[in-house]
Amino acid sequence: MEQKKILIADDEQDVLDVLGKKITGSSYDVVTISDGREVIDGCKSAKPDLIILDIVMPGMDGYAVASMLRKERNLESTPIIFMTAKELEYSGIQKRLSDLGFCDFIAKPFGFEELLAKIKEKIG
Repeated sequence: MEQKKILIADDEQDVLDVLGKKITGSSYDVVTISDGREVIDGCKSAKPDLIILDIVMPGMDGYAVASMLRKERNLESTPIIFMTAKELEYSGIQKRLSDLGFCDFIAKPFGFEELLAKIKEKIG
């Protein structure tokens, strides 16, 4: 059986390294990207089953990236898990996520088991 592919986008290289290593160790194929502008092209070429997307990134924030992904054929229904260190109840994140559809979020800092549970919920 082919491994499910996860694209992780975060501007912090150490976050990408740790998550990439842990998620790969959980039998997923992982692609990492550190710039918001590169996520769209990365998704088009990698064709991920799931996207883990930081909200605050250089070039283009996670909301703008997700909005553009929803307009891309073959990516419009790809599940997205947003990562954020922002205060959830005060920042309007939940409303913005529901407007984008097919999205979930996890607040930084988080435990890897919590993230893995969300990944399994979305793509198995």
